[in-house]
Amino acid sequence: MMETVFASPFFGITLSIAAYSIGCWINRKTKLALLNPLLISYLIIIPLLLVTGIPLEWYDNGGDIINMFLSPATAVLAITIYRQRDLLKKHILSVTAGSLAGSLSSILIVLTLSKLFGLSDEITMSLIPKSITTPMAIAVSQNLGGIESLTVLSVIITGITGSIIGPVLIKAFRIRNEIASGMAFGSASHAVGTSKAIELGEVQGALSSIALVMSGIITVILSLLLF
Repeated sequence: MMETVFASPFFGITLSIAAYSIGCWINRKTKLALLNPLLISYLIIIPLLLVTGIPLEWYDNGGDIINMFLSPATAVLAITIYRQRDLLKKHILSVTAGSLAGSLSSILIVLTLSKLFGLSDEITMSLIPKSITTPMAIAVSQNLGGIESLTVLSVIITGITGSIIGPVLIKAFRIRNEIASGMAFGSASHAVGTSKAIELGEVQGALSSIALVMSGIITVILSLLLF
């Protein structure tokens, strides 16, 4: 009876949705970037599986169905660029240069630190796509032979860190240009950073959304060319 219930795909799907909903509620109430819904989901699901002894394979029966929607979700990101096409046309050079600089610097930093700390190639490849949105990051990691779970974790940490220290750095360096600040959030800390950029202003949010997609595309291309 227990296996019938918990090995069902509905268990993994329901648990994932419930955990994420709780995370969204906590994030909304506290308004703390550190309490990211994805992070809270992990903190709920992992201990629950460990305490109850429910096998990860049972949970994955539902989790794999959710993962199946990651590829379509990546394609849907094109809508962001379409909706902001006028803004993109107006700032095409700034957006392209900023996204390229952000993607390239992210990759170079990972390679430099990995070499400095003597990390294995597998771990290095897992960290390469840390600054792009999860669906794209997983695809890049798989193509490079990285560890998917480590990639997802690095994406979450990068996003949360960027949303926390981003506003501080903007004030510290007195960055008043709305385009520059929006590009910084989107190219460095993907969707989580974009949510923070939206709080700063409409222009910042729009440019961050565009940079999120552009940086993802550029990172995919660079990963194919460089590795």
